[in-house]
Amino acid sequence: MTHTTLLEREQREFMVGGAWRTASVHATVTYPYTGEVVARVAQATATDVEDAIVAAADAFTTTRRMPAFRRAEILLRAAGIIQERAEELSRQIVLETGNPIVETRGEVARTITIFQIAAEEAKRISGEIVPLDGIAAGERRLGEVRRFPIGPVAGITAFNAPLLLPAHKIAPAFAAGNPVIVKPAPRTPLSALSLGAILQEAGVPDGALSVLPCDVATAQPLIMDERLKALSFTGSVPVGWALKAQANRKRVTLELGGNGAVIVHRDADVARAAERCAFGGFLRAGQACIAVQRIYVHEEVYEPFLEMLVERVRAITMGDPLDEATRMGPLIDELAACRAEAWVAEAVAAGATVRTGGRRQGSFLEPTVLTDVTADMRVSCEEVFAPIVAVTPYQDFEQALTWTNASPYGLQAGLFCNDLRQVYRAFEELQVGGVIVNDVNSWRVDSMPYGGVKASGCGREGVRYAIEEFTEPRLLVLTL
Repeated sequence: MTHTTLLEREQREFMVGGAWRTASVHATVTYPYTGEVVARVAQATATDVEDAIVAAADAFTTTRRMPAFRRAEILLRAAGIIQERAEELSRQIVLETGNPIVETRGEVARTITIFQIAAEEAKRISGEIVPLDGIAAGERRLGEVRRFPIGPVAGITAFNAPLLLPAHKIAPAFAAGNPVIVKPAPRTPLSALSLGAILQEAGVPDGALSVLPCDVATAQPLIMDERLKALSFTGSVPVGWALKAQANRKRVTLELGGNGAVIVHRDADVARAAERCAFGGFLRAGQACIAVQRIYVHEEVYEPFLEMLVERVRAITMGDPLDEATRMGPLIDELAACRAEAWVAEAVAAGATVRTGGRRQGSFLEPTVLTDVTADMRVSCEEVFAPIVAVTPYQDFEQALTWTNASPYGLQAGLFCNDLRQVYRAFEELQVGGVIVNDVNSWRVDSMPYGGVKASGCGREGVRYAIEEFTEPRLLVLTL
C-alpha cells in the first residue's frame, strides 16, 4: 500500500492573514508507522509572525462588528466543507499522527460538531440586566451587561489531535468576534493548515486567521506581544505554566496534562468498567491528556475486573493505522516508545507486575496493564502519555478518593458507582475539573466545560465556555 498518495510529499505553504506564503526553510512531516516523509512544510519567520499580528489587529475592527448571523454562516459553511472532505482529512491525520483511521474519523466528526456548536453559540452570546436599586445609591439606575470580543487570540496546539485542537481554538474565538493566530505542533501541522484553507473558503475575513508552523523562538511574540489579548495553549504541563508566566496581561487558558484516575466501586457494572477502561487507556496509544492511567478498584471486585480488563486489552489490534481492523497505532516516534518502555522496566524493577504487554517494537509499545504499582512510581505519579494503565485495589471509598487526589494533576476523574451518596461525595472531594460517573475520565463531548485544576491547567474549553474566555463583560449604567 502506498501511504503518501494523499499528500504526495508535497511542499505546504502557511497562512498569514489569509494569504499563503512559502519560505526557504522547510520541516518534514513523517508517518510514524513507516518513518516515510509525507510532506515538507514551509516554516514561518519572525517577519511572518509580525505580519500575522498586524493583520489580526487590523481585522479585529471588522470581526468585532460582524453580526452574529454572519459569523454563524461562516462557521456552518466550514462545518459543511469539513464534512465533504471528511475521509481525506481522516487519512491526513493518520499520516501525521499514526492514530488508527477508525479514531481519526471520530476526530473529524467531532471537529464538524465543534463548528456547528460554535455557529449556534455565536447567536446566543447574551448579557443581563442588573437591578441596581437594591441599595439606596442605585435608585433610578439600571445596569446592562454585555459580553464583547476580547481581541486577537493566539492558539498553540499539541500533536495528538491535530485537527480537533486547532478547532477548539479557532471556532469559539471567531464565534465571539475575534481574529485567531494558530501555531500547530511541529510534528503535525498539516491538519491545521488544511483547516485554515477550509475557513478561508468558508469566508473568514482577510486578516482574521493565520496558521504559522514555526519554532519556539519564532513564536515568542504570540505569547508576549500585547496586541494579542488571549492565549489558549494545549500541551505539556511545564511548557504551559512557563508560557503563562511570560504572557504578561493576556487572558490565558491552559489545557495541560494529567494522569487520569478511574475508581471502580464494589457496586459497579464490572464488565462495563473493564470495557471502558480498555478503551480509555489506549485511545491514541495512550497519548491523550485524559487517557486512563490509574485505576483504583474495590477489593471485592478487583480480581474479576482485572481478569476482564486484561482479556480486553489483549484483544486490542496493533498494526497499520490505515487498516480498518487496527485499533492502536504507534506512538508519535520511537523515542516516545523507548521512554515508555523504560518507565515500565523501572516499575518492574521496583516491584510492579506486568499482567499483559510491556514489549516494544520500534515505535509500538504493546498495550500494557501493570499491578503492584506504588504511588511513587513514575507510571503512577507522572503523566505516562503511552498505552500503560496501573490497577490497584482499595478497601474503602475514602481511600480511593485520597489516592485519586494524591496527584499534582486534576483534569478529569472517572467513577463507576451506583450509590448517589458516594457519587456526590466524590463530586465534592475530588480535585478535578470534571467527574464522569459510570464512564472513564476520557469521556468528553465538545459542548461541555473542559479543563483542569492544579497542574492540569486553568480556564475552560468547550465551545460556550471558551467563548466566555475570549470575551469581556462590560457594564452600562443608565440613569433613569
